[in-house]
Amino acid sequence: MDVAVFAIIIYAFHWLWWTGGLKGFLLEYTGFHELELFMANQVFMPSAWFVKHVIGYELNTYETTLYFLPDKGYIEVNGSCSGLKQFYQWLFLMILFPGPWKKKLWYIPLGMLVIHLENIFRIIVLSVILIHWPDQWHFLHDWVLRPFFYVVIFLMWVLWVEKVRGSKVHKVKS
Repeated sequence: MDVAVFAIIIYAFHWLWWTGGLKGFLLEYTGFHELELFMANQVFMPSAWFVKHVIGYELNTYETTLYFLPDKGYIEVNGSCSGLKQFYQWLFLMILFPGPWKKKLWYIPLGMLVIHLENIFRIIVLSVILIHWPDQWHFLHDWVLRPFFYVVIFLMWVLWVEKVRGSKVHKVKS
């Protein structure tokens, strides 16, 4: 039953975000757009550093775009790549799903950190794909790495349900 509730909450939020107009509503406020750009930059900076200094790819950067040299293509880390939707989705899931608030107060930010690190990892992997398998980039971006967010969120939720939130209330037999 818990998995069904998880799926309903995740799907409902996804629908609310795109079809229900939540993102459009939030974009009307300058603060949200600024936050989206800030978060895109927070994904871009460590990804670009890792790709350049650890992997050793030659690249130039401008704003939040990685340009791979010589003329190997580019990856733009824009507002949609910021991870904000997934942050809100995680927050929405954890607020609606049962559990003690004392534990939620540390588990929600921890989950957001994991989502952020996964997003940086995603950009790094996309960089490798762009250099070595450019024909596969769009498929892997859209159908593997984007849905991977939901795998990570699901695994964190399973950890919450099974280990973190504590045992369920047991009925007392009379």
